[in-house]
Amino acid sequence: MRNPMFAMLVLLSLCACTLGPDYVRPTVDTPAAWTVSYDAAADLVNTAWWQQFDDQVLDTLVSTALANNLDIKAATARVDQFLGQWRTTRAEFLPQIGATASAYRQKDTETGLVPGDNSSYSTYQGALNASWEIDLWGRIRRANEAAQAELLASEAGRRAVLLTLVSNVASNYLVLRGLDRQLEIARDTEQAYAESLRIFRLRHDHGTVSQVEVSQVESEYESALQTIPQLEAQIAQQEHLIALLLGRNPQAIPRGKRIDELTNPGIPAGLPSDLLEQRPDIIQAEQALIAANARIGVARALYLPRLALTGTYGTASIHSDQLFEGPSAIWQLGGDVLAPIFTFGAIEGQVMSSEAAQREALYRYQQSIIAGFRDVEDALVATTKGRASQAAKGRRVSALQTYAKLAGYQYDAGTTSYLQVLDANRSLFSGQLDYVQTQTAVLTSLINVYRAMGGGWIDVAERQGVTAAGGS
Repeated sequence: MRNPMFAMLVLLSLCACTLGPDYVRPTVDTPAAWTVSYDAAADLVNTAWWQQFDDQVLDTLVSTALANNLDIKAATARVDQFLGQWRTTRAEFLPQIGATASAYRQKDTETGLVPGDNSSYSTYQGALNASWEIDLWGRIRRANEAAQAELLASEAGRRAVLLTLVSNVASNYLVLRGLDRQLEIARDTEQAYAESLRIFRLRHDHGTVSQVEVSQVESEYESALQTIPQLEAQIAQQEHLIALLLGRNPQAIPRGKRIDELTNPGIPAGLPSDLLEQRPDIIQAEQALIAANARIGVARALYLPRLALTGTYGTASIHSDQLFEGPSAIWQLGGDVLAPIFTFGAIEGQVMSSEAAQREALYRYQQSIIAGFRDVEDALVATTKGRASQAAKGRRVSALQTYAKLAGYQYDAGTTSYLQVLDANRSLFSGQLDYVQTQTAVLTSLINVYRAMGGGWIDVAERQGVTAAGGS
């Protein structure tokens, strides 16, 4: 063979191997009792579910948050960081080429081993340098595999931030509308008590009721009155939280439909476990496991020699006008082998650390799947049981309204004391607030189902965010 260097490269490439274990997805136990087909469930979790509430204001808030939220921008920047690291690692597959140029003026010593002639002279040099590590044991391949997995994990992390953002905007908006409704109830109750207090004070002035009854009415009035500033404070804080999610300073948040006018999204009673594979946190955990698995190969490759080819081609002369003439050409071609002999446990420590990191990533991946199943089950249970509780509390409110009305009639007829009227009104006020709280909790539990499943709706949300950002 005429070119021995080429023959050596071919031989090395044929002998090259990849150290470390190849990734195999771990087997995970999944619940057996899933009752809904994949296609039916996917149709639900792959749509823009927040639009099913049929509130244009909510849709606008979600789009604004997707375009302006700072956590999303930070997560995107983090993806770019890992993209840069992956490109850096990938470049190791190819020769690294550089250039050098130098010009010196120097004078040699007259008293050295080779005495000079006491004259000064110049040297000029320019060259192209190249170095290329032959990936004999797959160190670079494993490092590239790890860097690519870390990039995908960072992208999954960004999608997890997006998932959380949309869910938080929607759930906090529903909480805001629930607080608005509670404030309406509190103000209506306060006004009713204020009118009753005015009437009882007039009756007391005319001697028809005692001061005890006036004090009782006044106590209930103040109780309702103190609820108003508490709710107003909660509403302001809720608005500030939503503004933060929108990437804005604290400000008032526009309102859409009342909470009892919102359309409830449809959620099946069970969901196929395959949908959990779309959860960003599970994808992120698996990519972290893939990266940790590849890092074992990188560490094990340190036991073996590393071969790097180097070359230089250029020109050098002491005369600038002869620098580019044929006799001034210089070149060098060679190779370096770096092999460990005694490392006193340094490599063993790196291998041990990489294997332990892989086990940790495996446990975290398994834990993320178990936590995903729990999230889905908790959300479905909260939705199902919450709806039953809401229905019961709705019936209780209806009964309390009848009770308050009848107690008022009996008091007017003189067959009961006003204490019974106050008790009925107090119970009705508490029951109405409790009903709205449960109503809000049921709606937010619906959101938690979509949050728990992940799904293709994240892609829909991302496209809306890009559209909103382009239009802003």
